[in-house]
Amino acid sequence: MTSSIAAFVRAIPPPTASKTASATHPLRPRPRRRPLVTACAQTDAKHMQRAVELAKKAVGQTRPNPPVGCVLTTPEGRVIGEGYHLRAGFNHAEVNALQDAKNRHEQLAGSTAYVSLEPCNHYGRTPPCSAALLEAGVKRVVVGMIDPDPRTAGNGVKTLRQAGVSVHVGVQSSLCTQLNEGFVHRVRHKRPFGILKYAMTLDGKIAATDGTSKWVTGPASRQCVQHIRRSVDAIIVGGQTLRKDDPRLTVRDGRQLDADGRPLLSPLRVVMTKTFRLPTEARLWNHLEHTPTIVLADASHGNPAVANELIARGVTVEQVPGLSPDDVMDYLYHKDCINVLWECGGNLASQAVRSGAVQKLCAFIAPKLVGGLHAPTPLADPPVAHGMSGAVLLHNHSCQVFENGDVLISAYVKDTE
Repeated sequence: MTSSIAAFVRAIPPPTASKTASATHPLRPRPRRRPLVTACAQTDAKHMQRAVELAKKAVGQTRPNPPVGCVLTTPEGRVIGEGYHLRAGFNHAEVNALQDAKNRHEQLAGSTAYVSLEPCNHYGRTPPCSAALLEAGVKRVVVGMIDPDPRTAGNGVKTLRQAGVSVHVGVQSSLCTQLNEGFVHRVRHKRPFGILKYAMTLDGKIAATDGTSKWVTGPASRQCVQHIRRSVDAIIVGGQTLRKDDPRLTVRDGRQLDADGRPLLSPLRVVMTKTFRLPTEARLWNHLEHTPTIVLADASHGNPAVANELIARGVTVEQVPGLSPDDVMDYLYHKDCINVLWECGGNLASQAVRSGAVQKLCAFIAPKLVGGLHAPTPLADPPVAHGMSGAVLLHNHSCQVFENGDVLISAYVKDTE
């Protein structure tokens, strides 16, 4: 009996190794191989990230141009020049980087250029950057994203390739696209990119029932707002916000001068009013020599006495028929604005969202409660949606938590390009 069992066991074939089993562990599946990341790809990503960091130095200063950064390296990857576009009418990023390399007495022939946006290929206020790179002898160009401007839109890359330059497109494309989301939207839709910012308590109130709103959030959140303001070209409020809050709408981030020592541009301060019931004494009418201020009024309502006094003090007063949020965005598009910040009350905010004037929301939420049936909310009348099925959907959410417990939630309106 024992011998027959032994014979049966010997007859059982040994288990065969899986095709995915490793040699040392026959029954353990082989781990999937990760895509090979070459040293060249890592170098390209690093230098493109630096180009984006350079471009960010001028966000809010370049209208109507996009912010662009450029890094020049030797074929081995050593940085020999850096530059970024400071503002419209001045040298573009590539030219500033080339000049920086010359100031360092570096050899440009055979170098590589990393540019966050495709080099322009047309004559505008400045000559085309594609020509400047060719003249300098740059042999390789790495591009973060194609320029959506129809005057370039791939033509810069085409010109460089036809001249024998090696061009690689799409390195750190997500970073570059995020950097220029406002510019892309402006080119495609002929409107600025709208950002709605508000601060509210955890129970959804932007002020208490007595109207007080100082302060919903803490100092860190309010400083973050200053950085947002620095990145935009205009800030919009309604007449009611002006009367209740007396805002300054200035940028208080500690910066005053750009890299060339020129005063930084301040965002336009814009007041929308249908009734023109505006105070003649308000902090918004101060410092007009440094911060241009515009009152946009409904053409069907006027207040000549107040209008004339504001005009005499340096405020621009314009009549806009209808005065819808879209009308205002069209006006600001023709003022060369790329990014616009809505810092308004609930009624105007709701109108802006309903009309498609908002592409991104920045909601600062404080860990406190005030309650009250009549305490104002971020979005009021008219409702954005009358039923949950019609709610405006948001996507690409991000969350930032501050030390005091404040939370910033940022999100994009769904289907916004």
